[in-house]
Amino acid sequence: MTIFDQIFYFVFSKYKKQYKQKANNIALYYTSLLQITIAFLLGCFFAAFFSNMHVNAMSSDKAWILFVMLSIGIHFKNWITYNGNTRKVMNAKFNKKKSPKYNISLLIALPFICIAMGLILLQSL
Repeated sequence: MTIFDQIFYFVFSKYKKQYKQKANNIALYYTSLLQITIAFLLGCFFAAFFSNMHVNAMSSDKAWILFVMLSIGIHFKNWITYNGNTRKVMNAKFNKKKSPKYNISLLIALPFICIAMGLILLQSL
């Protein structure tokens, strides 16, 4: 189980009580958003690093196209992974052991923090 599986299950179980049918979609979109913002932050870091090192590896347009393709791929992978039988198996595994508790307000703020840090890194280009 990866950290993203644990976060997905925590968000799923947190919203299962309030939004019975929509809890899976909420957890799916949150996990995808978190992974996409982390990829954005890493991309901004490497773009700033390579810019300061005077390495011309890829144009800005190609980098944004690659980021969009990566984002679609991340969401599709999560959609395949967290729907159907895989989620049921994960529910059974997490019900047997005590799942970790996370601060929900920090989890909600984490994608915004990643975006803000990425934009700060883009300012240095």
